[in-house]
Amino acid sequence: MPDGVIAEILDGELHTMPRPRPRHGRAATRLIGRLRPFDDDPGDPGGWVLLIEPELHLGARPDKVVPDVAGWERSRLPSSVFDDDAPGVLTVAPDWVCEVLSDRTERVDRGIKMRIYRREGVRFVWLLSPTLETLEVYRLDAGNWTLVETFEGGAVVRAEPFEAIELSLSALWAR
Repeated sequence: MPDGVIAEILDGELHTMPRPRPRHGRAATRLIGRLRPFDDDPGDPGGWVLLIEPELHLGARPDKVVPDVAGWERSRLPSSVFDDDAPGVLTVAPDWVCEVLSDRTERVDRGIKMRIYRREGVRFVWLLSPTLETLEVYRLDAGNWTLVETFEGGAVVRAEPFEAIELSLSALWAR
């Protein structure tokens, strides 16, 4: 793909989109910064590995998916993925994914990507909209997505699976 383009293969079909706009990227960067205590050494809250835009190869075909932010419980992700000779892609489905919505990605993020994440057993999906200033939290229950909560504006929230800390949504919106 040319520079500035992200390519994903979803359900056997090539999907391309331009790199995220600065507002989108800033929300993802601020989110990962706020969740950093989970990615520190194991402890409280700890115990997670968080990555921005990892390339995931999931399923038999495989689907090639690039979530905006993804997290694994540390015990589920082999430390060998960080070795210098490790491939640049991950084949272990994350436990949590956050898609930062934009007018260019929302249909795919809410549709086929949510179906892939469900099929692969991703336990939590967050849909973050910097435009609407909303955070939707989904949990996988018995093979179906359950909307746990929709948070709006400048709410201070405790959202699964990171409810051990308060997250101020106003800190995520670019201004």
